[in-house]
Amino acid sequence: MIKILRVLAVCGMGLGSALLLKMNIEEVLKDAGIEAKVETADIAIARGPGVDLIVTSLGLAPQLGDVSAKIVTIHSFFDKNEMREKVLEALGIKD
Repeated sequence: MIKILRVLAVCGMGLGSALLLKMNIEEVLKDAGIEAKVETADIAIARGPGVDLIVTSLGLAPQLGDVSAKIVTIHSFFDKNEMREKVLEALGIKD
């Protein structure tokens, strides 16, 4: 069975900012040829099991606590270059 990467775009309520993050993450991963399931979530959901990567803001990252997923913090949700660099680095992929 092939495991598909599970990524969460996390904001405080799991709505507006998370949706923007999700769209940008999907674009970065698609451009890199990486198949993934990208979902939006709030902090409580993000603490659940089965997640490979969490992308969130620097302010929310400490609220995640001890999670098994890699955490990527993004300064500007609109900066696709920052998103690409940090997400691919977290996945061990050279851009």
